Amino acid sequence: MLKKVISWLTVRNETIRQGLAEALSTFILMVIGQGSVAQVVIGKNSFGDFLSINLGFGFGVMLGIHVAGGISEALMDYTGGTLSVGGPTGTANIFATYPSPYMSTLGGFINEFITTAVLLIGILAINDLKNAGALPGTHALSVGLLVAVIGMSLGMNTGYAINPSRDLPPRIFTAVAGWGLEVFNASNNWWWVPVVAPMLGSLLGIFIYNIFIDFHNRPRLDGSRKPDCEGDESVEQRL
Repeated sequence: MLKKVISWLTVRNETIRQGLAEALSTFILMVIGQGSVAQVVIGKNSFGDFLSINLGFGFGVMLGIHVAGGISEALMDYTGGTLSVGGPTGTANIFATYPSPYMSTLGGFINEFITTAVLLIGILAINDLKNAGALPGTHALSVGLLVAVIGMSLGMNTGYAINPSRDLPPRIFTAVAGWGLEVFNASNNWWWVPVVAPMLGSLLGIFIYNIFIDFHNRPRLDGSRKPDCEGDESVEQRL
């Protein structure tokens, strides 16, 4: 009977299986990462600080990778029952990213653009077996540490979304769950920056890694690493 139940629950479609895995891994990332933010904000820095947030997201990414390959009473007590975006009891930043008060929209866009490019360069390097890639079995840890380091060095200005799925779905959730449309209007309509900038920044990161590393490190068909042009006939020979 148990085998029949397991067989009935087993998903055969590869696309659906990948979707379920990605959904669970994203859930793990959000619980750990945003849980670390919630403890810092609600605990008024008594249960962590900026470093713990970075570590939370870093190791959240790590566990999310392993998996794929609510609002508590404490929140309501902290806010006094009023969910707001800004102010001394603002809590919307637990779920989505918002720029620091001193950041302009352009400056924040550039910050997210650059941090995402750095992320992609690091991920490509970690997974590049032709280069000094990560050791087998350590890719998840390496990516998690990469995210943590990016947060510790570049995360203060904008909260380093570096991924549209890290910011937009939680922002929609807060809009529906009681924070209202202010989550989209706040910080000069900031919401589109962590959606667009990471997508463009990822393209920059891929371009930079390919131009500086990958294109020059691909083996030829004969197994050598010499540029293809060195094996071609000279102009004089062709003439």
